[in-house]
Formats: sequence, structure tokens, C-alpha cells
Amino acid sequence: MNSYLYLKSGSDIRGAAVETEKGKVELTDEAVFKITVAFCRWLEEKGYKGNRIAVGHDSRISAERIKKQVICGLAQFGKEIYDCSYASTPAMFMTTVDADCIAAVQITASHHPYDKNGLKFFTADGGLNPEDIERILLLADEVTEAESADAKVIEADFMSVYAERLRNMIKSEVNADNYEKPLDGYKIVVDAGNGVGGFYATDVLAPLGADITGSQFLDKDGMFPNHIPNPENKAAMAAICEATVRNKADLGIIFDTDVDRAGCVDENGKEINRNRLVALAAFIALESCKGGTVVTDSVTSTGLTDFINNHLGGVHLRFKRGYRNVINKQIELENEGVPCPLAIETSGHAAFSENYYLDDGAYLITKIVIKMAQLGKEGKKLDALISQLKDPSESLEIRFKITEKDFKAYGLKVIGELEKYAADKKGWRIAEDNYEGIRIYFDAEDIRGWLLLRLSVHDPIMPLNVESDVTGGNSRIINEFNSFIRDYKGLDLSVIENIL
Repeated sequence: MNSYLYLKSGSDIRGAAVETEKGKVELTDEAVFKITVAFCRWLEEKGYKGNRIAVGHDSRISAERIKKQVICGLAQFGKEIYDCSYASTPAMFMTTVDADCIAAVQITASHHPYDKNGLKFFTADGGLNPEDIERILLLADEVTEAESADAKVIEADFMSVYAERLRNMIKSEVNADNYEKPLDGYKIVVDAGNGVGGFYATDVLAPLGADITGSQFLDKDGMFPNHIPNPENKAAMAAICEATVRNKADLGIIFDTDVDRAGCVDENGKEINRNRLVALAAFIALESCKGGTVVTDSVTSTGLTDFINNHLGGVHLRFKRGYRNVINKQIELENEGVPCPLAIETSGHAAFSENYYLDDGAYLITKIVIKMAQLGKEGKKLDALISQLKDPSESLEIRFKITEKDFKAYGLKVIGELEKYAADKKGWRIAEDNYEGIRIYFDAEDIRGWLLLRLSVHDPIMPLNVESDVTGGNSRIINEFNSFIRDYKGLDLSVIENIL
């Protein structure tokens, strides 16, 4: 078995980069060097021609060590290294658009703890797919010792170029009387979680006239001392909600560490996150693409489907979890002639077709800021756009650990047997659009909800998502589900027993 395949995490490479009590370093100097050399060989296999490759990183404490080895690996192929230093992940892709780079390497582990790090690769065609990562890791095992090679390094301030692109978007689309200061009179609070996203406050919003007083954790600190930089984290969202209300801001913004995801908060401190964020992004995307399809991950709500289909006149395609899955489906549909302006996960990954199918948290927020300023001319607020979205009364996620050695086979067995069980169960209705796991609806008046049982792509986990439109409905769904799941000894059922 290949010695580096354990570093594969979907379409990324991730592993421990700092030794802790929990374990030793996985992303060693040798591993990073060999993987980078393998990436260059992969580029040659795919026919990518050109000499300049960009390198950037987030605020993690292992970033400089890893960057040194990336540069050494690129030097083996005589590549010109475009060193962007601190940079967001989406900005690194944009070096292939605006900086004549054939490819880019971003050093990041997204929202994961300080001791983790990883590598994310881009070409001008976008991010890599899981099969590409597997090929690179296989090639890495064939790399021999390094030869002496001088690195040709260009130190670049590409984030300034990227920020200017976003500023120009806002100026052009808002088209305010004060063209250079279209955000004058707005107060916007940004929480960067000590990741890379602080630039959005200082280099995008403030130069356009926005008051960014109250923005927090803009300084880069790879230990992430304040909260996990993750819009899905409850403490992180509570922090930006509180800051937005305390500073009487018009909008609160939160980014993950490397800014490929985002969430926001309205002036009342109410989260525009998960289903509400998808709804707002869909409203914006479908304005210029009437009847278009919006691809989302599998855990989105029934209220969202109703909002997109019946209130926005679009088509909601509920697909699989994983940002590459929703983006690849978006691209597939567009290639088939189906307009698909948006692919978005409830986690905050959002890719607009107009923006190279790139999941870019700052671009998503820029579209929202533009819409806020446009509405402001009419005396309207953002929350009015999604007022018809029906929020569920209750929602939760339970994660069952699989204790069987072959966890994938066992998980698929459970899903298959649940499908057979549900087909004969009165009051249970199997969804027609099961692209991942199995989704079951419960139409009884005292339940009115659904569950989704799926298998984690990489881990021995079976997540169960449950949602109901009535108070107490979730507990009734879980009780119904327990009649099936209680006999499966290959699952750790303590999580559901604690709820029951």
C-alpha cells in the first residue's frame, strides 16, 4: 500500500504538521517535498505547459516550514515560484487568471486545529478532484532524493491584486453617486478568526467607505486563540452575532481560516448561515439566471426547496456532501446546457458559474455586500429577500461511529437494509432524489419532517440528519428510526440512547 495515501482527504492533502501529545508529524519535510515533485510530474502528465507556479499559505504555525519544502520541490523542475506568502485559497486559484501562473499550491488545512496542515492544488481549470490527488500521492512514492537546485523566487503581493478585483466589483455593481465610496454610511463587522480573512475588512471594505469598527480577530495567529475559524462552529457564530449587535452594524461577516467559506449575520444579530445563506445566495444568483438550477449538498431543508422552486422560480437539485461534488455537478449540468449559476454547501462553500466555478467565501460575501448596498438605495434590508424561507422547527445531527473493520461495507449494508425497511413501513416515504445515503420523509401531522442517513466519505462515521416542522417532531422521528437501528451492533448507538 502506498505510504502517502493516508494523507488524502477528498480533493485535498491533510495531516498532522506539528508534533503533539496526540501523535507525530505526518506532513514531514520529506513527504511535502515528494508530494510537490509528484504534483509537477502530474502537471506534465496532464500536458500543462508553463513555468510559473504560485505558492501561498494561511496563518498556521507550520506554514513556513512546509512552504520551504514546496519551494524545494518546485525548484527540482526549474519552476519560477510566485511566492504570495499569506493568501486566501481562492486568491491562489486567481493567480492562474491574473498572474500568468500555470498552477498554484495553497498550504492550508481549512478550519482544522493548529497542529494540522495540508496542500491544496489548482490549475487554470480549477481545483483538483479526488482521483487526481490519489495519482499525485502514488507518484510521490516514486520520488527519489532531492538534487541541488536553485529556486527562482518572486515575492508577490497578490492579495492586493485580488482585493482590488473585489473592490472594483462592488464599485461597478453598486454604481453609487459616490462611485469610489459606495459603502459610505454602512457599518460592517468582520471576524477573521485569526486566519487570512482580515484583508477583507482592511483592504476591501474600508477603502470603499465602510466603517469596520468592531471587527475582530483580524490579526494572523496560527494558534487560533479566540475561536475556531469556522462558520459552522457555534462559538464562532455566537462571537460574530454578538459583535454585530454590540457595534450596531448593518452586517456581520465571518470567514473560515483560508476564506473559501463564509457566513454572515443581519443587523439584528440573526445568522444568515446554512439554509438561510443558501437561500440568500440563490436569490442573488437566480436574479440574472431565471429558471436556473441551484445545486446544494444533501442536508438542505425542505423549506429551502420550496423557496428556490416556488418563490424564486428556480430548480433545487439536492446532491451530495462535499464541495467538489456540488461544483462538479454544477459544471456537468452547464456542459449539458442546463444553466446552473450556483453550487453551494450548507457549510458555506459557494461557487458561482460566473466566477470560474470557484468556491470563494470572499466572492460570496462581495455579492451579498453589493446586494445590501443596492437594496439600501430603496430603503430595503437583506432579510426581506429571504423572508419567505420557512425555517424548520427543529434540526439536529447525530453521528454514529462504525465499529466494524470494513466500515464502508458495513455502512452501505445499513443504508441498503434501511431502504428495504422503509419501503414497507407505514408513514415512511423514501425520497426520489437520493444521491447520497437515504432520505426518508414522515408526513404525519405530529412529525412532518425527514431524516437522512449517509456514510462519511473518509471516516468510520454514519451521520444522521433529522429535521421537523413541528415542535417535538425530531424526537418522534428518532423513536421511529430507533425501531430499525437498535439491532445494528456494528454501530455505537450510545448517541441515540442518550437522546431517547
